[in-house]
Amino acid sequence: MLNGRVYGAEHDDPNPGPLPHRTHAELVGGPLLDIHGWRTEEVDDGVALTAGLSRWPGGRALYDPHSGEPRTPGPGVSCRFHYSGDTP
Repeated sequence: MLNGRVYGAEHDDPNPGPLPHRTHAELVGGPLLDIHGWRTEEVDDGVALTAGLSRWPGGRALYDPHSGEPRTPGPGVSCRFHYSGDTP
């Protein structure tokens, strides 16, 4: 499942999709997130991404993995992050 757009890719990038040799997390309901080189602890902590449509101007959208969901090591989509809220 290496299709779609990667979070942070430029709007006018002719190839905004994932690179096959990188590791990605699927943001459920959104793009992929490049997590290549992240430690297990960093993936476990989830992520706060800048979001143009946050509840707060300049806010961040929070995404976390669900416990018990499978993870696949190596390149490709290795896990899923689920939206868990917004923060200022």
